[in-house]
Amino acid sequence: MEWFEAIILGLIQGLTEFLPVSSSGHLEIGKVLLGVETTDDLLFTTMVHAATVLSTIVVFRSQIWDLLKGFFGGLKDLKIADRKLVCNDQTDYLLKMVVSMIPIFVVGVFFKDFVEGLFGSITVVGVALTVTALLLFFSDMASKPSKNVKENTYRNGISYWQAL
Repeated sequence: MEWFEAIILGLIQGLTEFLPVSSSGHLEIGKVLLGVETTDDLLFTTMVHAATVLSTIVVFRSQIWDLLKGFFGGLKDLKIADRKLVCNDQTDYLLKMVVSMIPIFVVGVFFKDFVEGLFGSITVVGVALTVTALLLFFSDMASKPSKNVKENTYRNGISYWQAL
């Protein structure tokens, strides 16, 4: 891979990371369009994903700091009342984040090889991007409250079922 190809692919990853699209899918399309094969380039893959994590931490640093302060401060205040775990908003939010990771954990553990094999085909990547767009569209439509339903009363605006 040439240096300018690495820069273009890095820009694709960086520009699409904060959009409601699959940055990995767009990176795969970019590789095909540039005619780049990076499956054996572990350093490039590691650097692109490390930069993504770092940029995410920088962008959301104040929210992450507030969550961590609330979580560690709230651990000492955890109690069980009426067989329910009582915790502060930050701990509740982090628990919902953990619940939201369960589906990808299941896919990663049981279907890892299958999913990795799919990424070898640009057609599958295109179909996956289309399916993702449809899921985002329909979940957005489903999340709009109807006139007969009262306003969202879930803590932090989301239930554990929605997080899953």
